Amino acid sequence: MSDSPRQPVNTSPDSRRLPAAIWALGFVSLLMDISSEMIHSLLPVFMVTVLGTSMWAVGLIEGAAEATALIVKVFSGVLSDYWGKRKPLAVLGYGLGAASKPLFALASTTGLVLAARLIDRIGKGI
Repeated sequence: MSDSPRQPVNTSPDSRRLPAAIWALGFVSLLMDISSEMIHSLLPVFMVTVLGTSMWAVGLIEGAAEATALIVKVFSGVLSDYWGKRKPLAVLGYGLGAASKPLFALASTTGLVLAARLIDRIGKGI
């Protein structure tokens, strides 16, 4: 046993604060989720009423988009573990999600909506 005193654990309020980068990432995630929910809740209505898409095609697009996100999550997780770096993939994912948002406004065909939706879900999966 040593005679040296143990250092006290720092439990001051400043030591328990989250780093600014965590707050920034959380805020960006919040804004991305809000924008996605605003767009995706109205997207089926837009596709059916404005573009004249059938309900069957809307379901197919939504299913393909969600399946894409689920598949990409598996591979991006493995890639992240292999590289040992999370930040580049997080930036890529949020970048793809942000880049896809204006594409919904520019979409004049069902194919463009599908492309925008797949890009968005790839970003979400990453």
